[in-house]
Order: sequence, then structure tokens, then C-alpha cells
Amino acid sequence: MLVLATIGITIAAGLPAAEINLPDIGSPADAVLSKNEESQLGRAIMAQIRASGELVEDPQVTEYINEIGHRLAAQANVDGNHEFSFFVIDNPVINAFALPGGFIGVHTGLLEATRNEDELAGVLAHEVAHVTQRHLARRLHASQRQSILNTAIMLGAILAGAAGGSSDAVQGAIAVAQGTSAQQQINFTRSNEYEADRVGISALAAAGFDPQGMGSFFEVMSRGTTPMEYRLPEFLRTHPVSSARIAEARGRARSYQPVHTTDSINYGITRSRLLVASRDTPEAAVAYFERESYELQSDEERYGRAVAYLRAGRNNEANRIFEELANKDPEVIAYHIGLADSQMALESIAEAIGTFERAQELFPRNLPLTIHFAEALLQIGQATRAHTMLLDLLNNTPPTPEQVRLIAKAAIEAGEAAEAHYYMAEYRLMIGDLVGGINFLRQALRVPGLEEIQRIRFEARIDFIREFMSEEQLQRLQRSRSTG
Repeated sequence: MLVLATIGITIAAGLPAAEINLPDIGSPADAVLSKNEESQLGRAIMAQIRASGELVEDPQVTEYINEIGHRLAAQANVDGNHEFSFFVIDNPVINAFALPGGFIGVHTGLLEATRNEDELAGVLAHEVAHVTQRHLARRLHASQRQSILNTAIMLGAILAGAAGGSSDAVQGAIAVAQGTSAQQQINFTRSNEYEADRVGISALAAAGFDPQGMGSFFEVMSRGTTPMEYRLPEFLRTHPVSSARIAEARGRARSYQPVHTTDSINYGITRSRLLVASRDTPEAAVAYFERESYELQSDEERYGRAVAYLRAGRNNEANRIFEELANKDPEVIAYHIGLADSQMALESIAEAIGTFERAQELFPRNLPLTIHFAEALLQIGQATRAHTMLLDLLNNTPPTPEQVRLIAKAAIEAGEAAEAHYYMAEYRLMIGDLVGGINFLRQALRVPGLEEIQRIRFEARIDFIREFMSEEQLQRLQRSRSTG
């Protein structure tokens, strides 16, 4: 469909620093962009985001953002018609965006700028509502009365300008693209934003968060600077915040029963991990967490100090803090992971393996714990055990591409060459490279001593993938076969 191709290209052009806000609703919108097409478009954009290298791959951060996001989505997505996946972008700009197909991204800058978990949940609830209300398809449907091409140009200009950081260029491109229809497009966007606020606040309250969290963060945005001293550039405000909008969000939240919430430990742990990662040097991360006396810090801040020490190679200091935290609150998985990681850094291998094993008994099949344990096993040459552990996890939990690549590494080091090629094929498929995926499966079929059940499985997978390939991809596949 020409519309999809045009918009997909313009969106992909400016992904790295983009605030992509794309919406939908109702059967008229289905005529322009079906849910299946939205999902395909979303996956294509996600492949570009992964290729940009800005996706945060920290499994502890990813698990936390998905935990909060799915808690909200369960309340907004009552009909179950939408699937959601939440991810974090390594970018200091305060931003969050909804992609078609239920992919919702949050910038590290936004996570650091939120003052509490309710504010973060407020932002996520708003983005979830953009998806459940199908604002992308609605926007495209409305644009048919103007010009699909103009809408595509406008979206591409915003994203490309965001990547290049040129505010003037973006404003000029939007003016050219929209011309005299600018006000009509802005009004339509505003209606989407107010609707996302309304639906999002309802989900926020139903999920047990303070419904004032959304309006509270709007106030942070409206001031132009945040406690973290990050500026929010005007041209990135696809969620324009006005005093009227803040007042409406506050008033709507007051219609729900007031709640008194406290931040989860994982909120503080996630922010601490991102704060360490965002510093340019290990020394800068240590300096940040040493600004305050250890005795005056919260457990989450002490955790951040320990992570900074570990990054700086101050392993004994990190180990002491992790041990103290794990003994104080053994229900926090991150403390066990930190303790085992510090023991590995100190080359106390037996102690580290013991810590991981005890944690696994407490938290079986916990994804971040298993990933860290498997990485430790690979470090000490226990690839077969790492492979078995990861296979059990990933057969029960949808993996990310990086996690699939990790199990491929474990398989090859364990001497399972055919399975390693199979996993790498799945990795290529997950990032949108169908030709590369089939080529890895062909390598798997050439491994000496291949079992018949493996051969059947690999050939069936190739046949399945070919059904979804374009003519151009099939030609590329043929050329790669003739030259391979």
C-alpha cells in the first residue's frame, strides 16, 4: 500500500531522537490502516530503532518499564485487542512516544526527569491511550481530506529535524508541507492529546497509581526545565502542554478517589542504573552518588553508588554495599544480581555461583537474573549450562533480539553449531532481515552430523519465512545462494 510505504520511509529516516506520536480509532480508520498493517509498520520502525544502536538493552531496566506499562495497558486495553511492548531509548531529551502496533518508547531523559513513579506511569498511560484509541489511523483518515502525502512529509520532517537538532528547519518544513491547513491539523492533534489524557487518567487510577501523576508531570514539562536541568525543545512537543490542559488533567484526576502511593523499589533502582549509565565516565558516576553522605542516602541511592563503584572497578566497596542491601531486603532481585556481579568482579567464582543459585531458588525464571547468571557462566567457560538455562527461559518468556543473540553465543561455545545458526536466524528475523535469517538456516543445514529432526525443523522454518518475502527479497535470496 503506497501510503504505508511513504510513511514508513519518512518515519525511519529520523528515528534516533524522534518523539513519534502516532494514533487510531473506529472502522473508518480501519479502511486506511488496519490493525495488522499497524503492527507491520510498528515492527518495521522497531527494526530501525534497533539498528540505530540507541535501544537500552539492560534487562533490569527493560523488565521494569514493561512491568509498569503492562499494568496500565491491562486497564486501558479492556477488550484485549492490542498487544504492547515497552522499551527505553538512550537519549537525554525528555520524550516518550507511541508507535503503531503497540510499541511504546521512553527516553532515558524522561525517566530521569520524573520525580516519582506516578509521574512516569502518567506518561505511559497517556501513550497507551494513543494506541488503544488508534490515533494513527484516525490521523491518516482525517488527512485524506487534506493530503496523505502532506501528512507523510510533515511526520518525516519532524523526525528528521529531531535527529538533526535543527528547530528552524523543522518549522520551515512543516509550514511548507501543511500550508493553509496547519491550524486544522493542529486542532486534530490537540483533540487526540485530550482524549489520550482522559483515557490515560482512567487507566492510571484503575491501575492503582495516583491519577494526579499525569498533570503533575505536565507541570514539570510546562516549566521548560526540570530538576535534572534538561530542556524540552519546543519542536519536540508533539504533546503541547498548556495551562488549560494541565488544569483539565488536574480536575479530571480529582473525580477519582484520592490515593496515597509510594514509589516501588524498582523505580529507584531503574533510575539509579540509568543515572550511572548516562555519566560519561565511571568517575563521574561515582562523583554523582557521592554528593551525599552514605548514611543519608536511601537504599536505592546506595544501590546506585554500588553500581557506580562496580563500573569504576572499586569492587570491594561495591561488594560491601550489595551484601548489606541483599541481607537487609532479600526480596529485591537487583540486590542479589549486584552481589553476584561484584563477586564475579572480585574473582570469587564459587561465591558468585552460589549467590546466583540461591537467587534462582527464590526467583525462578526471572529474566534479568537468568541473563546475568548466563553471562557469568559464559565468562567461566560453563557454556553448556548457560545454553540450557537460557533455552528454558526463552521457551517460556518472549526474548528480545539481544537475548536471542546471547543464546546463540552460548550454543556455539557449547559446541551446538546447528542450534547456534538457528538462533542467529531468529535474531536476523527479529530485526527484519528475512534474507539473512534464511541464510543462517542454510548454514545450519550444512552442519555435519545434523539430526533428522533438526533438518525437518530448519527446512520448515525456511518454507514459512519465504511465504512472507517480497519478490525483491526472493531475488536477493537467490543471488546469495548462487554466490554462497
